Amino acid sequence: MKEVRCERCDNIIGMGCACPPDGSVPKAHPEERRVRQEWRRFPGNAILIKQNGKAHVPGACDHMTEDEVRPPKWGWILDPSPGDWGRISEGSPAIATGGNAQLRATSRCMTCMGTLGG
Repeated sequence: MKEVRCERCDNIIGMGCACPPDGSVPKAHPEERRVRQEWRRFPGNAILIKQNGKAHVPGACDHMTEDEVRPPKWGWILDPSPGDWGRISEGSPAIATGGNAQLRATSRCMTCMGTLGG
């Protein structure tokens, strides 16, 4: 069975996607579900960039694993400047410096945002 990812949050439908079917913005997960997993290869402040332009933070969402984060589908910024995560947008993309350095993030993972508090 092929995994189907939600177009809004990029989570696997049925495994992390919390988007309501009516298209409204998903509510944050309850606090007890927001347990960050420790990763080995990436520091906790790194910005991970998926080829779809979505930015993630290591361990802040449960719909991907560290083993999945490999070029060419992923790029990353291991030591972002303070505030880089909050500035990610169409007008201020985060540009990968490692992995696939061709990738740019123009939006942030909603699950990561909920875990990090915005």
